[in-house]
Amino acid sequence: MGQVLYRKWRSRSFDELVGQDHVVRTLKNAIKSGHISHAYLFAGPRGTGKTTTARLLAKAVNCLSTDKEKPCNQCEICVAINEGRCLDLIEIDAASNRGIDEIRDLREKVGFMPTQARYKVYVIDEVHMLTPEAFNALLKTLEEPPPHVIFVLATTAPDRIPLTVLSRCQRFDFRRIPAKAIMDRLAFIASQEGISIEPEALSFIAHQAMGSMRDALSLLDQLRAFGEGTITLELARAVTGAISQETIAELVELLARGQTAELIARLDELIDRGAEPRQILQELLSFLRNLLLVKISGDKASVDLPQETVERMKELSGYLTTLQWVRVIRLLSRTSVEMRGGLSPQLALELAFIEATGAQSQAVAPGPQAQVREAPQEAQVKEPPPPPPQPRDEDLSLLRGQWPKILATIRGIDKALEALLRDCEPVSVAGNTVTLGFYYPLHREKAEEDKRRGILEEVLGRVLERPVRVKCVVVPKKKATVSPPRLPEDPVVKVAVEKLGARVRIRVEGEGGTYVQEDGP
Repeated sequence: MGQVLYRKWRSRSFDELVGQDHVVRTLKNAIKSGHISHAYLFAGPRGTGKTTTARLLAKAVNCLSTDKEKPCNQCEICVAINEGRCLDLIEIDAASNRGIDEIRDLREKVGFMPTQARYKVYVIDEVHMLTPEAFNALLKTLEEPPPHVIFVLATTAPDRIPLTVLSRCQRFDFRRIPAKAIMDRLAFIASQEGISIEPEALSFIAHQAMGSMRDALSLLDQLRAFGEGTITLELARAVTGAISQETIAELVELLARGQTAELIARLDELIDRGAEPRQILQELLSFLRNLLLVKISGDKASVDLPQETVERMKELSGYLTTLQWVRVIRLLSRTSVEMRGGLSPQLALELAFIEATGAQSQAVAPGPQAQVREAPQEAQVKEPPPPPPQPRDEDLSLLRGQWPKILATIRGIDKALEALLRDCEPVSVAGNTVTLGFYYPLHREKAEEDKRRGILEEVLGRVLERPVRVKCVVVPKKKATVSPPRLPEDPVVKVAVEKLGARVRIRVEGEGGTYVQEDGP
């Protein structure tokens, strides 16, 4: 059985590592100078070389070669690590070994000296999956490890790692690999493997991988196994189920023009041909993100796309204003949350298209704004602006009455958001705008994040039975009102009035108890 490409062509030296020059330079200098840290954190998206770099580091610090360039890949240690039989390189998958017992076992074995190498290197992959108890057990070892031990923690979610652990590691952030670098590496591997592939197909694979070299090599492996002959762009699209950029551009143009019927018909046609609604939505969001960059930055936009695609985006960007494009992207982003919430993916996408085209149809001219000519002077008679939407007390009362139920619903989606809303109250409902008042500015900022705003708009929209836009403001916290104790209803036994400077104390005693009240400044 032959090795899969991503394992066969895993980088064996720092010079072969693609797209992480900042990491390579720092590590090579540290190894040459002998300034090796006892703990490293490699953070970044999947498939960008984190565990590969951990292996390279393990080889370099243990390499027996006297040359300055390490690893040499020829000495006993380097060969053992390349062949996966070095006992002093211990790789742990934290996703399946996340409990305190596994970490305690690790702590017991850390003290043992290496069997053949200079250092024992522990590589803990997906370290963010460890339980809090496991992190606490690991903390002491990270703080004061034996001199013969090096820890490498790899993660795709560094924000889920406790600060106490982060502070004890030297951190390296791995970046998504540029499509051009992936293309060059794929072209080299294809030539070495005797794979015939069109340049357009290479470009397609590189962009589909979204910065992951491992994903790119896996897709190339899949296409190689699909059939004989040259790998073409059409074959790559057919195997992956991807949609062409021109098709996505057609959908965007129909959406911007407000042509709802044509847009829904085109969507149904794509789904009938086998396209997945989630894939369509992902492609749309990626296209619109680049379109927005092109509209804002023009020729200075940093988008790694063919020139004809960039020109098409420039053309489409003129149909709407920047703010309108932002609203469309937010609406589609909210739709991805609805899909995860159980709503039919096709229905969710159709509803989003209907809502988006309904909002744009009145504002969009038949062509790009750049081509719209000024109307004659006599035709430029502006209609008076429509009156602003008036607050609807019944809607506000509905939200306030349903607030505990709303909090319970949001708790099942995002517990952190539900906690923020406990220091919040509905302030007003005007038209489709719901204003929420937060007692603290930080809580308002957290709730205004795109993902959380989308959840709020979805849940509140269900309650009000129409699409809504959430506006977050800061309001003063209401002081708690404490009702004074009621006067006893039984016969009064004694009433006393005592003057205390500028204040007056009234004391009433009865069979039901005593009531005291002070008045004055």
